[in-house]
Amino acid sequence: MHLGIRLLFGFFLITGLAGFFVLRVFVTEVKPSVREVMEDMMVDTANLLAEIAADDALAGTLAQGRFAAQVNQYTHRAIDAKIWGFEKHTLDYRVYVTNAKGIVQFDSAHVAAGQDYSQWRDVALTLRGDYGARSSRQVQADDTSGVMYVAAPVMHQGQIIGSLTVAKPTATVQQFIDRAEHKIMVSGVWLLALSATVGVLVTLWVVWSIRKLQRYANAVESGKTVPVPRVSGELGELARAMEAMRHRVEGREYVEAYVRALTHELKSPLAALRGAGELLQDDLPAEDRAAFAATVLDQTARLQTLVERMLELSKLEHQQAPAKLQNVVLADYLERFRALAHVERAQAAINLIVNADDSSIHADPALLTLALANLVDNAVAFSPPGSVVRLEARQGVLSVQDQGPGVPDYALAKLGERFFSTVRPDGVTKGSGLGLAIVRQIMVLQGGHMEVRITGPGLRVDLHFAAQINTSRQALLVAAAAPAESAPG
Repeated sequence: MHLGIRLLFGFFLITGLAGFFVLRVFVTEVKPSVREVMEDMMVDTANLLAEIAADDALAGTLAQGRFAAQVNQYTHRAIDAKIWGFEKHTLDYRVYVTNAKGIVQFDSAHVAAGQDYSQWRDVALTLRGDYGARSSRQVQADDTSGVMYVAAPVMHQGQIIGSLTVAKPTATVQQFIDRAEHKIMVSGVWLLALSATVGVLVTLWVVWSIRKLQRYANAVESGKTVPVPRVSGELGELARAMEAMRHRVEGREYVEAYVRALTHELKSPLAALRGAGELLQDDLPAEDRAAFAATVLDQTARLQTLVERMLELSKLEHQQAPAKLQNVVLADYLERFRALAHVERAQAAINLIVNADDSSIHADPALLTLALANLVDNAVAFSPPGSVVRLEARQGVLSVQDQGPGVPDYALAKLGERFFSTVRPDGVTKGSGLGLAIVRQIMVLQGGHMEVRITGPGLRVDLHFAAQINTSRQALLVAAAAPAESAPG
């Protein structure tokens, strides 16, 4: 049997049984509840009438007194009342009063006067000082012929001198009971229909979610790179577990690719070190020995830079949680960065100029400094002696502009890829190809992106952040840094 059909059948079975028992409880509770309310009102009525009848009962004139006349007038009163959609045309209370011995002194129905009602539960309990009430059927086999009797004591100076009973047929409220039961049944049917609809929707959602996971698993098995499906609940946890498993599988391929790329990048400096080392073993002039020693130091520094940046990039690529963002005012931040940054080239100084408005961004200051330091180092490496590197901030976009030769058009789209680099202005050396890759990964962690543009003389890198705050006041900060050491970070 199909999974969806099994789920739907199980849901209908559980919902149907629950709905049946709930409806049964509701229906069986309607009639007792209505009768309890009716009895509560009859208690009030009986006690009120007992107070009114007290004077005539004490005088012994119940049958001919004012109380009897008023009750008889009540029984002949015309009534036309509309009660919640039902019409009422009769007054249904029967009232009888007994003396202290339980002998009926007055009966509004004129059928029990002079009879001994002392054994009836309503009269006997009331004359004894307890609450007296009973329910009796006029026709023993007919449940709808029941009459409810509620009595109250007739008092004089704290003594019980009789009892007054109010009687009302339960059939008079049967129409209200029937309507309530009908409404409950109709509501129950609608509830079951709604539950069935929800059951169908839930089943479809479960089946749809499982099929998404199935398609995801099939795609991973075929070697495709697809995002993990967004599914909530336990199925979401299963999806995340499958994603973690996929990452572990892909991690092996990632390590293999990293090792291949690293091996390729290490070949050139290692070959230079080996050649310089072999030559240093020979008897060389002092100038040549110094030149080869400088080669060893340069290539060692290159290897060190390569390893450090690989470690930084690897850490960023495996960082799962987003960066800890906070508000950064770019004008103040860039001024502090310029004050701490030391920029140099071997032959000539590079001027670092800051130009910023009062816009703010949400960023991780530590990661921002790392990204900016890599951009400045890259700009300095490709800038001619005596040129300018500009740090600009406009409307929350942070930019680094150099005056170097730029890059060929074909290389523009590849900037930011791991180990991709172009030849520097000297026509010989190349960078590690990791600086812009680090910057791009930092921007991904902060929800932004990096944009590289050719702007005539030089290259411009713009950092766009996901959230920013702009203020109206503009500030212009221009400064020139004296030649010193490399940028921080």
